[in-house]
Amino acid sequence: MSNATLSDNRPSSLKGATLPKWFAWAVAAGSIALGLGISAAAGLDSSIQWALIAAVLFIIGSYGISARVEGGRQAKDRIATSLIWVAFLLAVIPLASLIYETIKRGVKVLDGYFLSHSMGVVADTEPGGGIYHAILGTLEQVGIATVISVPIGVLTAIYLVEYGRGKLSKAITFFVDVMTGIPSIVAGLFILSLWIVILGMGYSGFAGSMALSILMLPVVVRSTEEMLKLVPNELREASLALGVPKWRTIIKVVLPTSIGGITTGVMLAVARITGETAPLLLLVWVTNFINSNPFQDPQGSLPVYIYLQFANSGGLGPAYDRAWAAALVLIAFIMILNLVARGIARWKAPKTGR
Repeated sequence: MSNATLSDNRPSSLKGATLPKWFAWAVAAGSIALGLGISAAAGLDSSIQWALIAAVLFIIGSYGISARVEGGRQAKDRIATSLIWVAFLLAVIPLASLIYETIKRGVKVLDGYFLSHSMGVVADTEPGGGIYHAILGTLEQVGIATVISVPIGVLTAIYLVEYGRGKLSKAITFFVDVMTGIPSIVAGLFILSLWIVILGMGYSGFAGSMALSILMLPVVVRSTEEMLKLVPNELREASLALGVPKWRTIIKVVLPTSIGGITTGVMLAVARITGETAPLLLLVWVTNFINSNPFQDPQGSLPVYIYLQFANSGGLGPAYDRAWAAALVLIAFIMILNLVARGIARWKAPKTGR
């Protein structure tokens, strides 16, 4: 066999016709232009209508051209890819629009004064005031809920994965599934009847934290349970084979291996409860003054602040601008939590050595 035969790089004759890489972009541009033309001819003013027309034309065009050039099998693959892209854009566009509108309206009053002062004696119709009291209340209420939920949730997940085998394990799993779908107002009513009506305690940030912990607990249990299941059994068996007790294997081997995913689940649970409004309206009540004691008297919070400022604004004025600015602060707080969770997950992820 000669070297010329071995180094033959000529394209195979078995390879079918393939459309160029810019084909999808060209079809998308043509669909948008055609969608705008059809909308203009039909007198459609809504941007959603022409976007839907363009999406349908994009899918039909991709399938038709690909089926003619590349064949039916490749055309089906392209139509599946097109549907995924259309669904992705339908999900991203509202989110991007929400962030854009919040930033555009929220930056009007967002400054150092707004973040470092409370509403105090400022009326809703007057300019000035800030959200310091609401930020302080939200941080304390969410922090207490995290302190309550994380130990209980992590230990429950450890029991379900490492020890639970009988009816008790199935019952716990069932109740965790039920708690996952509990509406926030129901959690607030439960704490209201138990803590305030039966026990006679007053409105406080701690009461709101207990309701938030009910909402946070199933998320922590579920996320921790799934992360513990991902730990290979070979790691547990190797540790047990060396004579290490099971409880020590869990602490020294299982939890460090899954700590990145567990931390991510906890951060997502914290982000999930930070925007809850209904239980705080029932249990924490409202105040425009700074209250740093979460165990006594009503306390401010960001979600309730946003609701009240918007409800009292009538759609315009200083209260309306303050509501958007507080919403921007709340979104930024949740985004920071998610970025921290991703950073911790990457930092604690097992090193592959590649």
